[in-house]
Amino acid sequence: MVNSPPPSHVLAAFGAEGQVVLLAGGQGVTWRAGRFVLKPTDGAQETAWRAEVLDALPESEEFTVARPVRASDGTWTVTGWEAWHLVAGDTDPHRTQDIVRAGEAFHAAVASLGLGRPGFLDAKDDAWTRADRLSWDLGQEADAKGEFGMLAPLMAAREPLTTGDEQPVHGDLLGNVLFADGLPPAVIDWPVYWRPPMWASAVAVVDALLWYEGDPGLLGPWTGDPHRYQLLLRALIYRIATTRAVGRAPDPTYGPVAKLVLDSK
Repeated sequence: MVNSPPPSHVLAAFGAEGQVVLLAGGQGVTWRAGRFVLKPTDGAQETAWRAEVLDALPESEEFTVARPVRASDGTWTVTGWEAWHLVAGDTDPHRTQDIVRAGEAFHAAVASLGLGRPGFLDAKDDAWTRADRLSWDLGQEADAKGEFGMLAPLMAAREPLTTGDEQPVHGDLLGNVLFADGLPPAVIDWPVYWRPPMWASAVAVVDALLWYEGDPGLLGPWTGDPHRYQLLLRALIYRIATTRAVGRAPDPTYGPVAKLVLDSK
């Protein structure tokens, strides 16, 4: 993806002023201009859906969100760009339990809006959505050979799961919750999935174990409950399968974490 700042007409349309500065993190395509943050859209339909939802969320003492910015013509995108109000804070992926709590509050607020499954999800086809679908498809099996052979026992351990509480959820909480003294945690950069809220929490736990040397004790609430354990399995398969789908070699932690999860049942 070309790392170019938003053009002047985009800045003008959103009323963004001040020096344009590239922000760290993410995919290296997000820019700050004064009190706004701008980045390329994932598609106008998805951006508009997400903006309408976040614009409608009530204020909460348990979490906050980056509110979307309308362009001068009332739309949420300008030639492939979207804008959001800057929120204070920094990520801290070691605060896994605080992140899970913020995510639970966020998802409860989203659930209160009574939303249906977003139509744009049907058209999405990238490494993340393919990995997510694979993790839930009991008809798929993993090749037990090669560097991703660790997927095979995880997929074999899955059992049919009926949830009934699917809703729009945030699929990447661990690196997208900001903490600032005296303020509620801020949920940002929402990749939308249609899954149970508990699955989103399981992804945060898995990410902490895979990438941030998370305490194995984080698994406690997930291994004593068969329903939660099945969501945990799917979350771990999703993360490992995403790595394969984007063509990266597995991190050295993947195998030990997969064994830890399998042995913890």
